[in-house]
Amino acid sequence: MAWDPSSDIPFRGSHAPRVGARESRPAAATGRVESASATAAADGDGPDLLDRAVETLEELAEFLAGGAAGDRGAVAPPELQVLLGMEESAPMGRPGIARDLRELIRQMSRANPLWGAPRIHGELLKLGLTVSQATVSKYMVRPRRPPSQAWRTFLKNHAPDLIALDFFTVPTATFRVLFVLVVLTHSRRRLVHFNVTAHPTAEWTARQLLEACALEDGPRYLIRNRDQVYGERFSHQARMLDIQEAVIAPRSPWQNAYAERVIGSIRRECLDHVVVIGERHLREILTKYVDYYNGTRTHLSLSKDAPKPRTVQLPSQGRVVKVPRVGGLHHEYRRRAV
Repeated sequence: MAWDPSSDIPFRGSHAPRVGARESRPAAATGRVESASATAAADGDGPDLLDRAVETLEELAEFLAGGAAGDRGAVAPPELQVLLGMEESAPMGRPGIARDLRELIRQMSRANPLWGAPRIHGELLKLGLTVSQATVSKYMVRPRRPPSQAWRTFLKNHAPDLIALDFFTVPTATFRVLFVLVVLTHSRRRLVHFNVTAHPTAEWTARQLLEACALEDGPRYLIRNRDQVYGERFSHQARMLDIQEAVIAPRSPWQNAYAERVIGSIRRECLDHVVVIGERHLREILTKYVDYYNGTRTHLSLSKDAPKPRTVQLPSQGRVVKVPRVGGLHHEYRRRAV
C-alpha cells in the first residue's frame, strides 16, 4: 500500500490507527509512520524519496539525517548539487573596484575638466589598470558648470606673454605719500621696471608702460586693476604697442596675484625696515632691492632659482664668502678662490 510521507492523513485502506481523544498529534503521527513502515515491509513496497526506497523507520531517519555513510550530506542528485553549488557561489551583480582606483578616477576628472570618460579610460589602460569605460563614467565627478580652464592655468599657459602692473603707496618721514608703479613679467617673476612719483597721471603711467615694454620682447597681454589712473591715454598706448589689456574684476586683487606678491615682498623685506626720506631716497632703495630681487633672491616658484638664473658653485671653486645687499638687509653668498 502506498504512503505519502508529506501528509498526516493516511490513504484509504491504511492500517494506521485513528487519533484518539487522549492521544497527542505527534504521537499519532509517529504511530502512523511505524504502521506504514510495517505495512511496507510486508508488501515490499516502501515510499520512494529522491529515487531511494525507504523500507523502515530507521532508514527514513538515516535519510533525513544525511543519508548512508557512503553518501553523507547528499540531499540531491549529483547534477542538481553541481548546479545549486554554482548558483550559490556565483556573486550577484557587477564586481566592485578598489577604493584607490575610484579616487584616481575622481582626481583625473577634477584635474582635467575637459576630459570625458573615454579619455580617462585610455589613461587608466596606459597605467595597466583594467576597468570598463562605463565604470569610469559612473565614478567621474560631474562639473556643475561648463568645463573651462582655471584662472591659474590661463596665467601659466600665457606666462611668457604676460606682464602685470600695479601701484602701491609709501609714506615718508615728512608725512608725504609717494606712489610706486611696478611692472612684472610672469615668466620668471622678474621686475622689469619701476618708478616713483607723488602725482600719478594717465600720461605718466602710459610713459612708464612704453619704457617697460621697450626692454621686453613685446608682451601680448597686460594685467591691471580698474584704477582710474589707467585712463584712455594708457589704453591708447597699450593698443599702439599691440598689447591687449586684461582688466581684473572689481575688488579681486587675487586675479593679479603675482604683482600683489612682489609688492608684499618689497614691503616685508625692504620698506618695513627703513625710513623713507623722500622721492629720491625711495628710488635709490628700490633700485638696490630690485637688483637683489632679480639677480640673487631665490623663489619657490622657480625651483629655488632667481629670476635671472644663478649658476651652482661647487665646493671645489673655493670658500664661501658673503656679500652685503640692500644696505646689509640681505646677503649674497658666493664661492671665492683662495
